[in-house]
Amino acid sequence: MFKMPDREDAGNGRIEKLDPNLRTNSPTGQEGLRFYDVTQPPFQVFGLGWAQGDGFFRMPPKAAEKVSEGVGSLCFHTAGGRLRFCTDSGQIAVRAGLKDLCRFSHMPLTGTGGFALYEKKGAEWTYAHTFVPPYDMTEGYTALKEFPDRRMRSFTLYFPLYSGVSSLEIGLEADAALTEGEGYRHPLPVVFYGSSITQGGCVSRPGNDYPSIVARRCGCDLINLGFAGNAKGEREMARYLAGLPMSVFVCDYDHNAPDSGYLERTLGPFLETIRARQPELPVLLLSRPNFDPASAECQKRREIVFQIYGKLASDGKNITRWVDGETLFAGADRDACTVDGTHPNDLGMMRMADAVSPLVEELLQMRIGVKEEN
Repeated sequence: MFKMPDREDAGNGRIEKLDPNLRTNSPTGQEGLRFYDVTQPPFQVFGLGWAQGDGFFRMPPKAAEKVSEGVGSLCFHTAGGRLRFCTDSGQIAVRAGLKDLCRFSHMPLTGTGGFALYEKKGAEWTYAHTFVPPYDMTEGYTALKEFPDRRMRSFTLYFPLYSGVSSLEIGLEADAALTEGEGYRHPLPVVFYGSSITQGGCVSRPGNDYPSIVARRCGCDLINLGFAGNAKGEREMARYLAGLPMSVFVCDYDHNAPDSGYLERTLGPFLETIRARQPELPVLLLSRPNFDPASAECQKRREIVFQIYGKLASDGKNITRWVDGETLFAGADRDACTVDGTHPNDLGMMRMADAVSPLVEELLQMRIGVKEEN
């Protein structure tokens, strides 16, 4: 006789009892795995530093705290962080300690607290696996990926977008080979500065944020300085960025400017501070992507960004570009590009990357030309 399933099984994170495909894959026995601290060779961490006892961070905490309390807190979110290594292990586990885990109503836990594994296949980096946090996880978790065979593979592991990582270990079979991962075609990083959209809200997993997609396509290292609600073009942030080695600077903080007047007052001086220290630095400006044609405020913001672009581009160096935010979600199903009318989903981020990638590649090639001339 048919028996109705327990209603409790369908809620409170127990849907996995009804659908085994929704279970997280955690190792039941770890005695066959050897765990390695990723801060030690041959692992290579990109887009992040780390502090003794404090975990990983996107910019030095003392510098972040000078900008604002919000940036001081969010600098420990590991958006854009990556780990590279090569191994022939048939199993790969992550053992992560997390802090400040964000649980959004409109962003999956796989995006805020998960790790995404990519494998190099030919010339392309291809998604291989998501290490999924258990729903009731609090301070960390262990998760496992099993491969059908053992052979040498090259991996990139993307860190969570909206959580702090206090520790990370990689588990491999005890007899597995482990070597240094691949470097980048453009090792001097592209730096992205902007809002929650830049940080990765609200994609399904790390690696689907538009800065990461752009970096994969262009073969460049990156630093993600997206600070949700706290990218406001502050003078201290400009000073920090001015001293940061980078190949291209992508500026996308329109969303966090409280109003168009604030954007007009701050954007020009912000970029001038950076260019004063790095006069040959290519710059790409973006206006906000969720553009409402009926909004006078959105139109005014776009005009401000375009005017600043025009001023920078008038120096005759041809190293400044801009992207009209209204065009970022262009094409069919424009209305399907966000989860809430503001934050892009995976489709929205892909369309942003489609617009930004060619321009970043163009500016990277110009940067190479400048170096060769010098």
